[in-house]
Amino acid sequence: MSNDKRYNVLFLCTGNSARSILGEAILNRNGESRFHAYSAGSNPAGTVNPFAIRILEERGYPVDGFRSKSWEEFAGADAPEIDFVFTVCDSAGKETCPIWPGHPMTAHWGIPDPAAIEGTDDEKRAAFEKAYEALRARIDMFLNLKLDRHDKAALRRQLNEIGQSFSESA
Repeated sequence: MSNDKRYNVLFLCTGNSARSILGEAILNRNGESRFHAYSAGSNPAGTVNPFAIRILEERGYPVDGFRSKSWEEFAGADAPEIDFVFTVCDSAGKETCPIWPGHPMTAHWGIPDPAAIEGTDDEKRAAFEKAYEALRARIDMFLNLKLDRHDKAALRRQLNEIGQSFSESA
């Protein structure tokens, strides 16, 4: 993989309302010169969780244009060619994914679902903060990889190791 290429990354989740949206936003801002991130879900919720939008807004991320969408949008012939696919929820990681054109590298970066938290707004917000921090840390590690200096097996191993990191805090 050449370092002057701009890589396309797809964050997958079941509902595409929280974790995958956070991943898309973080990578698009922090890796903007090298990466273009997208997000999708196997069973889209139809709306983006307001806590996800609030966390991003508070950190100065642009939030216009986010929508909950199906992964099928990225499996067709007219879709952008995806270089990396990261599943960020356990159920999406176990589902049979579409066959992606170009056979991207994949890894599972499971994060507990903050949208599943029931309780006070403070408890929900804390869950979203935790998910955001875990994703940001993993994306930072991903951004520090020298993509053009690894063979596919070594890169796949590193991507999987990133998915195992911060799991105790997620």
